[in-house]
Amino acid sequence: MSSISIYNADMIRNLDTALMRTFVTVADKASMTAAANALHLTQGAVSQQVKRLEETLGCDLFERDRRGLRLTRSGERLFDKAKRLLSLNDEIWAEMAGSAVAGQVRLGVPYDLVGTLLAPVLKAYAETYPQVEISLVCASSPELASALAAGTIDLAVIEERVGPTSGECLAIDRLVWVGARGGTARAKRPLPVSIVADTCAFRPVVLAALNEHGLEWRTVFENGNIDATTATVRSDLAVTTWLASTVPADLDILPFDVGLPPLPNFAINLHLPRHGVGPAAQEFARHIRDGLARRPAAA
Repeated sequence: MSSISIYNADMIRNLDTALMRTFVTVADKASMTAAANALHLTQGAVSQQVKRLEETLGCDLFERDRRGLRLTRSGERLFDKAKRLLSLNDEIWAEMAGSAVAGQVRLGVPYDLVGTLLAPVLKAYAETYPQVEISLVCASSPELASALAAGTIDLAVIEERVGPTSGECLAIDRLVWVGARGGTARAKRPLPVSIVADTCAFRPVVLAALNEHGLEWRTVFENGNIDATTATVRSDLAVTTWLASTVPADLDILPFDVGLPPLPNFAINLHLPRHGVGPAAQEFARHIRDGLARRPAAA
C-alpha cells in the first residue's frame, strides 16, 4: 500500500526576524524615534515594520499614553517569546558563521566600565570568536570619542550626559557619590575628591555641582588610574563619583543629605565610526548590546 504525503504551503507560517527585532527594540526603548536611532533606520521605516508585524499577527502590539509607547496585552505576550527567538537566531548565526569572523577589532572603553559591566561581554566575545584579535583601549570618554573620529579604534563605549547623541544609548545610570564604608572624608572641608583623570567625562559635571552648591573642594588624585582612585577612596582619603552600577560592594553610595550636591544621570552609549565597520566589530557591537540588555538595573 503506498502512502501519499500532501504538502500544504498555506499551513506553514514563518515569522520575519527583522520585524521581530524592530518590535523588541521599540518595546525596549518605548519610542519609535529611539528605536530608529538604535537600528540605524528612519522613524518611518520602524513604524512600517511594526505595522507589518501587527498585520501579520492580526493584533495591535503597542498603544500610546502620556509617557510614550507601551505594550498591549498581546504585545506583552509576544515580547519575551520574541526575545528568545532573536537570541536563538543570533546564537545559530554566530555558531554557523563564527569561522568567517576573524581579524582584529579595537574596542575603546572607559576605565570604570572595563572591569565591571563589560568584563562578561569581553569574555563571551573572545570565546565565540577565538580567531579575532582583540585590542582594548582604556581611556576617558572624551579621549575615546577623539580616537574613534581619528580611526584608531573601531568602536567605543562612551559615557555621556543624557541627551541627544550620535551614538546608540545602551543604558542610563545614576552618577553617584562614593566613599569608604563608615568613612569621614565625606564630611571634610574642603571636600577631598578623587577623579580618575582630568579628561574624565564626569569631571566638569561634578565640579560644576560642587561650585553651584558653594562647597569647597580639592582634588586628591587625577592621573588616569582607576585602581589608584579606588585605593584613595577605600583608604578614606577622598570621595569620588561613579555610575551606580560600577560601585564596588565594599564602598558606600553616599546620600545627598550628607551635604553633597545631586548629580545628573549619565548614558552609556555605543559609538560606531561613520564609515562603517567590519564583521568582527559588528559582532562585538551585538555582544555589547546583548550584554548590557541582560544586566540587572542599578538600585
